Amino acid sequence: MKYDVAAYIWPSYTGDEPRTRMFWPDGIGEWQTVKLATAKFEGHTWPRKPLWGYVNEADPGVMEMQIEEAVKHGVNVFIYDWYWYDGRPFLENCLNDGFLGAKNRNKMKFFLMWAQHDVTHLWDRRISNYQDNIIWQGRVPLEEYQILARRMIEKYFSLPEYYQIDGKPVLMIYDLGIFLEGFKTLEEAIEGVKWFDNEAKKNGLSGVHFQMCRWDSRSFKVNFEGKNIEMPFGEILEKLGFESYTHYQFVHFQDMNREYSTIFKDVEKEWEKLPQESSLPYFPHVSMGWDNTPRYIKYSPEDPVRGAVVKNATPENIEIALRAAKDYVDKHPNQPPLITLNSWNEWTETSYLQPDDLYGYGYLKAVKKVFLD
Repeated sequence: MKYDVAAYIWPSYTGDEPRTRMFWPDGIGEWQTVKLATAKFEGHTWPRKPLWGYVNEADPGVMEMQIEEAVKHGVNVFIYDWYWYDGRPFLENCLNDGFLGAKNRNKMKFFLMWAQHDVTHLWDRRISNYQDNIIWQGRVPLEEYQILARRMIEKYFSLPEYYQIDGKPVLMIYDLGIFLEGFKTLEEAIEGVKWFDNEAKKNGLSGVHFQMCRWDSRSFKVNFEGKNIEMPFGEILEKLGFESYTHYQFVHFQDMNREYSTIFKDVEKEWEKLPQESSLPYFPHVSMGWDNTPRYIKYSPEDPVRGAVVKNATPENIEIALRAAKDYVDKHPNQPPLITLNSWNEWTETSYLQPDDLYGYGYLKAVKKVFLD
């Protein structure tokens, strides 16, 4: 069987987007933070260095090399984090100039994950220990929603490299809560999804396969049928007309300050419970690890997110998780063989496939061993 192994791409490793200079003034994107990362405690496996160098991933030549390495090791889909802030797109350069400018882009597929979270202090290491300073809000009003939807449809969805399920281009939504905030009621959100789908059909497509990025098992407050009520995740997805879901990161639903092997045992238990939450197909997800301390000057071990550091996220342990994801797909033959990985290049969250000076090509070799060899 051929598997669709899809790795998320965090498109910040370029200085070509002018607005990145407010976070990373050196003009090399978040590589600036990677270069400044230091060990925060005894035994901490930072600093780390990329074996491919601090490259500009908006350079088509760089992406030609990365596409070759990805495909050679079994990664055949990229999921680009896609942003819309302050009334316009943000960080499109890596996709528009890098991937779509690469001569060998036809060797793999890509699709978008609309990452519509708020922008706070997180990306700017200099103010990393401030809280709740929102720079840009992720939610968008209806008129902007329609503008960005048309941009996705016209600029990306019709490309031959765009990943499809059942003939429909796939669009993942990162944050259900913020997505719903853009609409006054759940009914309006349902109509918004239908409008997006119909707009794609007007452009000669078969519609849109809406995919949700699940976090934990929370319910959401919605205005439905004139009442403010709590509604479970799965019920909302079905009412919206979404067709599948997956995860972005284990940290969204696991205590990450543990051994990787222990974490993954709990992840597998979570997979078993998912059919109770939603009847939609779930595509298994594997995270490479978690440690976002490079983004912070001050280490806060008591913080469940920025103090969490996964232990022993070795290529050997990752391989076990990849095999479990492959087994999950094999046991669900009626759905596409899609597996999502975090990620291709989330260096400042220490969750990446790219080779480094600690494990070399170990992570990529693990993917190749499971899905190609």
